[in-house]
Amino acid sequence: MTHSLVCPETVSRVSSVLNRNTRQFGKKHLFDQDEETCWNSDQGPSQWVTLEFPQCICVSQLQIQFQGGFSSRQGRLEAGAGGWEKIKKSVSLDCSAYTFPVPPAEVDRLKVTFEDTTDFFGRVVIYHLRVLGKKV
Repeated sequence: MTHSLVCPETVSRVSSVLNRNTRQFGKKHLFDQDEETCWNSDQGPSQWVTLEFPQCICVSQLQIQFQGGFSSRQGRLEAGAGGWEKIKKSVSLDCSAYTFPVPPAEVDRLKVTFEDTTDFFGRVVIYHLRVLGKKV
């Protein structure tokens, strides 16, 4: 099994957490490998996750497992080294589990923005977010 490049030194940020309840729905649940936990955003027009890695990586794939009904039809991937200039890609995310390739680039940060959510209130629920590739 391929392991995610997200490590304890990776700094993650999210747009929001449902009812500000980080204990039950916080960003740490994106990476804990527990099938029972998830990040649950609060409502809003656009939700996002950013990752800042402790070193440059070469990303090959992004894996996202949504909860059905709380996913996103469209997403935007941005990445870079010191800024957000390297990758700007719009992707279709209309399913509950999705793996999509990423154009090869050496980066130290990623941002995934979830646009056009399937939930009427704009909430997103993600059980797993994995960044696959190699360390540079």
